[in-house]
Amino acid sequence: MRFLAAASLVLTLLVSPAFAQSCGGSFGGFVNGLKSEARQRGFDGPTIDRFFANARQDPKVIRADRAQGIFQMPFIEFSRRLISQNRLDAGLRNGRKWDAVFDRVERDYGVSRGVLLAFWAFETDFGAVQGNFNTVNALITLSHDCRRPELFRPQVFAALELYARGDIDPAKTTGAWAGEIGMVQMLPEDIIAHGVDGDGDGKVRLKTSPSDALLSGANLLRGLGWRKGEPWMQEVSLPSDFDWSQTGLDTWKTASEWTSEGVAPRSGSLAAPGLRSAVLLPQGRQGPAFLVYPNFNVFFEWNQSFIYVTTAAYFATRLEGAPVYNPGNPTQALGENRMKALQQKLSARGHDVGGVDGILGAKTRRAVQAEQKRLGLPADAWPTRGLLDAL
Repeated sequence: MRFLAAASLVLTLLVSPAFAQSCGGSFGGFVNGLKSEARQRGFDGPTIDRFFANARQDPKVIRADRAQGIFQMPFIEFSRRLISQNRLDAGLRNGRKWDAVFDRVERDYGVSRGVLLAFWAFETDFGAVQGNFNTVNALITLSHDCRRPELFRPQVFAALELYARGDIDPAKTTGAWAGEIGMVQMLPEDIIAHGVDGDGDGKVRLKTSPSDALLSGANLLRGLGWRKGEPWMQEVSLPSDFDWSQTGLDTWKTASEWTSEGVAPRSGSLAAPGLRSAVLLPQGRQGPAFLVYPNFNVFFEWNQSFIYVTTAAYFATRLEGAPVYNPGNPTQALGENRMKALQQKLSARGHDVGGVDGILGAKTRRAVQAEQKRLGLPADAWPTRGLLDAL
């Protein structure tokens, strides 16, 4: 699910045709512009015509793009919904079943098996639910839509390259609504740059080969900056007099420095005492607390949703034996309307909240924490009714 992340372009556009509209307008005219750009990129006419022959605008894709209300849930509710005992058991079973593949993942790419298992689980339930949207039409539809064309337009030409190689069928290849393909849901650019033939059959088949999918996902994570042998998250407890303004992803210290301020692992010992880390409070000072390490930031390259990333990172630790987190007793989350009202007030004060969408993302958290500091409130980045009223 890396449709929200910026990827390095594999197929670099050297000259953009002046007549190719960037988004919007008539769909037919837009597709003609894509064809012209494809010729500029060096694709031959017959290949272009066959690739775009069945191009259709898919309104279901736009509805899916606009309906992401699940990310409005607070961490505890979201994580409990995604991490069932059945999913945890299935993850452990698949870890054993594909043990040799995960050994190779860890040896060759340095990615811990729990991380790949977590993405495999969340993206497709271990390959069972890969999406039934026509991939090419999804990418063209999102490129035509003017919300994020700069993210999706390059993916159309990457899909065209995959078609030219014989790796996808524009009429039959299906996947997620945002154009990702396969068991770990990779975009066409990422398939080209990081696809791995794990089972040695000469093809990268992300929909049907767990070996290909898992090794490709690991190669992608390594390319995104994953650091071999390093942790990404562990649960901690904090003293009641902790300086809450130091929490969040803007303040990094070595783990041992945090312990001198009262941070303590909830179980076991520090994963990496000398490694820089940040204290993360997904539901404020009265909820769960985690120490996150640099590899945690790589999760945001896969998906930019704060709640998804935090849950995936936590699930990866569970798959590697970590206990269930202590939920604490956090203050009740703001509902959608009040969250939007808060975002409007924060925006009016000059904060970049990433849009008034009712979602407590990283930008809104940063703005909340700044206003809590200004107002003399506990600056734990968790929005409350008291903060809303004060603003």
